[in-house]
Amino acid sequence: MEQNQILKIYGTDYKEMTKLLLEQSELEKLLPSTEKCIGIKPNLVSPSPASYGATTHPEVVAGIIEYLQERGYRNLMIAEGSWVGDRTSDSIQECGYDVLAQKYQVKLHDAQKDGHFTRDCGGMELNLCDCVKQIDFLINVPVLKGHCQTKITCALKNMKGLLPNKEKRRFHSLGLHRPIAHLGLGIRQDFIVVDHICGDLDFEDGGNPVVRNCVMTARDPVLVDAYVCRLLHYDIKEVPYIEMAQKLGAGCADISRAQILECCRVDGSVLCLKAEQGRESLPSDRKIVELRDAVEEVESCSACYGYLIPALDRLKQEGLLEKLDTKICIGQGYRGKTGKLGVGRCTSEFAHCIKGCPPTENQIYEYLKEYLVSVEKK
Repeated sequence: MEQNQILKIYGTDYKEMTKLLLEQSELEKLLPSTEKCIGIKPNLVSPSPASYGATTHPEVVAGIIEYLQERGYRNLMIAEGSWVGDRTSDSIQECGYDVLAQKYQVKLHDAQKDGHFTRDCGGMELNLCDCVKQIDFLINVPVLKGHCQTKITCALKNMKGLLPNKEKRRFHSLGLHRPIAHLGLGIRQDFIVVDHICGDLDFEDGGNPVVRNCVMTARDPVLVDAYVCRLLHYDIKEVPYIEMAQKLGAGCADISRAQILECCRVDGSVLCLKAEQGRESLPSDRKIVELRDAVEEVESCSACYGYLIPALDRLKQEGLLEKLDTKICIGQGYRGKTGKLGVGRCTSEFAHCIKGCPPTENQIYEYLKEYLVSVEKK
């Protein structure tokens, strides 16, 4: 597989189609010797099943594991740390990775419980989880989905799961885009398997899955994310970390150089690669655009913001959001400040504060619903 290629396969047998795609990608030629540690990094952002549109399907990871084990690789590690506010152990159980690991006798590594070390990442020092040093070859398995702060999340941003929680919070205080770009140098992705089965195109935490039944492979995380921008109708300039990562040397953001190939069956049996037949069509509507207008966000963490947006969507569907009389403030930038209506511990000095770090979607929904009803009565 060449550095500028992105391979795709469609179907509903996710494990088998993943194995077929890895064969067509000739992953075996890229792998180190069998005694080396192969790391597999899914997206287990929160405890929600893959069908919800937020987390990596365990069947895709099962396909990767079987492909590797059939070639003699036994030193395998699934490594992940959920976002701040949820425990990785809960995500592992809810997403079925405990059963997966037991079935294949693969080590599960909870990065939230890991130590950390500091690495210079292209001129920016970042704290990375210790497991990064144990992995000799990293297979990144992100979900192709939208994000309420960065618009998209896929290959580059998925590496945030290998940061300690304190560093995840710092990323938000730094504005997300610059540290994500530097993280592209800090943690090398040797191969990428994208879960494009039913990602939520609006929210990182899922809830509105868009079924595509597709798995993709690639070698360049920057090129993958540039391609995701095209699929989701964004210009890459709208996702600044992509071009930043390119300038740092983490990959190529020029999608015109990409060779997009589909893995197809000929005569019902023989597999071959063909040029992508037309551009894949995904919905261009974005719930998040209008919902974001109700929010004043300064350095908010993904979990806090990620729970707020779907709560606002529920209120909008009930016809209540239009009664909002003030902006909803959220983020670390509001610590020690006062205001009218805020979300999370960082806005604890506000007149109306939804407490928690982070408060859950339902807690936000219930509090705001009560607040909006009281506004209506005035």
